[in-house]
Amino acid sequence: MAAPRSFLWSRRIFLTLLTGFVLLPVYVMVSSSLKPLADVSGKFQWIPSGLTLRPYLDIWRTVPLADYFVNSLIVAGAATVCSLVVAVFAAYAVSRHAFRGRRVFTVTVLSTQMFPGILFLLPLFLLYVDIGNATGIALFGSRGGLILTYLTFSLPFSVWMLIGYFDGVPRDLDEAAKVDGCGPLGALLRVVVPAAVPGIVAVGVYAFMTAWGEVLFASVMTTDTTRTLAVGLQGYATQNDVYWNQVMAASLVVSVPVVAGFLLLQRYLVTGLTAGAVK
Repeated sequence: MAAPRSFLWSRRIFLTLLTGFVLLPVYVMVSSSLKPLADVSGKFQWIPSGLTLRPYLDIWRTVPLADYFVNSLIVAGAATVCSLVVAVFAAYAVSRHAFRGRRVFTVTVLSTQMFPGILFLLPLFLLYVDIGNATGIALFGSRGGLILTYLTFSLPFSVWMLIGYFDGVPRDLDEAAKVDGCGPLGALLRVVVPAAVPGIVAVGVYAFMTAWGEVLFASVMTTDTTRTLAVGLQGYATQNDVYWNQVMAASLVVSVPVVAGFLLLQRYLVTGLTAGAVK
């Protein structure tokens, strides 16, 4: 049965308005990044009078953006890999083995997402400082400390998501792998993990995006040499002026890895999020 024409037109109008609402900030960012600083600092003009690529060249000299870029890639990449490795083994154990306290464990893991990050800032800061004083391991102000910090947020949700996805993988695959001579580890790596690729990709994208754009802990747990992009963008604001055109240009450059990764992996992401949320 065909939908009424009024419904079709209402849907088109709503989607058009929604698209304009989403793309309007993007247009402001792009147009502002192509304007001289004098034009950006004054009254906003929807149609720029002059365009320049100078801000995209200056962003690398005003602040050490390349160093911040490397720090963010290392921290976000390492946090993602560590989160995936631990979450895969933990979720597989919970999904395939019945043990006392299984439900309590899953509820506890998920409940950690209820608390805001500011509650953990001071305890982690004091813990890192004490560990550094006692052992000489520099966690505060280092990339390793920031990676551990991000694991405390991405890992619980990653484990919970993969538990739901592994529950949807038939247990007959495990039994078939064991018949062929695989042990529990071989069944996980050779059979279950390939079947759970969409869920693993979804978890990886979530962990990477969480670490890539995090500001609160990165502003406290880093130094000038380990600063990430989310915090480094503050360097475009000085006591005398704010380089708004460079801020917009740098923001667009920073968004490229996340947007590119999302576009490449979106089919896995949608499938993985849907399956993990339903199970």
